[in-house]
Amino acid sequence: MIHTSRRRLLQTGATTIATAGIAGCLGQGGASLDSVTVAYVPIYPNMQHYVMLQEGYYEAVPADVTIERFSSGPSVVKAFASGDVDVALFGISPAMVLVDKGTEAGILAANSRNGFKIVGPADLVDRYEQDGAAAFERFEREQGRKVRFGAPPDGSVPDIVLRYWIQERLDAGEMESVVDKSNVPPAKAVQTIQSGDIDATIIQEPFATIIGQDDGFGELAWSGNILENHPVTVLFANQRVLSDSDVAQSLVEQHIAATEFTADSPDAAGAHAASVIGSGVSEDLATAAMDSQASDFFSDPHAITDQAATMGEFVANVGNIEEPVATEDLFAFDPYDAIHE
Repeated sequence: MIHTSRRRLLQTGATTIATAGIAGCLGQGGASLDSVTVAYVPIYPNMQHYVMLQEGYYEAVPADVTIERFSSGPSVVKAFASGDVDVALFGISPAMVLVDKGTEAGILAANSRNGFKIVGPADLVDRYEQDGAAAFERFEREQGRKVRFGAPPDGSVPDIVLRYWIQERLDAGEMESVVDKSNVPPAKAVQTIQSGDIDATIIQEPFATIIGQDDGFGELAWSGNILENHPVTVLFANQRVLSDSDVAQSLVEQHIAATEFTADSPDAAGAHAASVIGSGVSEDLATAAMDSQASDFFSDPHAITDQAATMGEFVANVGNIEEPVATEDLFAFDPYDAIHE
């Protein structure tokens, strides 16, 4: 790990941003922190992180900030549970898992909402537009098999939204009885559906934009119409951070600033996302995806509490948590509320 001077940033496997705390202001209301490790999963819905990183917003946090990249939510859960990570930007489902397992932590801010599109080949879209939920039964009757749906693992945010769509909105029955689901990571969803290995998928940006540019495919549903204003990713912090009100509030302040930057300068935010995510996400693609209705970035944690409770019931039903996590256990509103007093 390479330590850098303030105002300089060098990315390796992990990145340290050395920041200057304000004398006498650390730790009001709790123990002061000298350093904080921030983990992220390199997905588009974590837009605020890319802005905070590239615009230098983390430098305003009164602690040394180390950035670590993880390949998936479950890998962050493991690191967070072991104490190796203090803050994470990832799906709300991993946050529920950690709290359910007894980790003292809470959601400081929301990152994104309404972030998925359910897409399929044009003929399936036509069937659905004609028959609604009955399109799945008709497909099975004509094809001799269920619709093959690609989605991330059971209990993930897109999986939960897909289940809610089929079971609650369409009232088509238990998901497993309606479609044949296979686990497909978001980055592989485009290739998998275009190759014909699956018939449909629930997909996030910027990959939904790629599918949208292909005349052979269309949109069955947008998640904002399935479970309105449902959360996708969040800013999650452990008790060490929550106990240092200055650090916690500073993280939220910079998060809000990043949300405002994204709204005011969407192309620049998209370019920041592309530069950090990499992995085939070009600047042109990332900026184009900012125009999608599935690109909805905000900070207010209060705006997702009801939807989080609904999603928690489904996360519990698939066995990822014992029971839905209570709002007061899942969220840490104080830092956000202190800014908006």
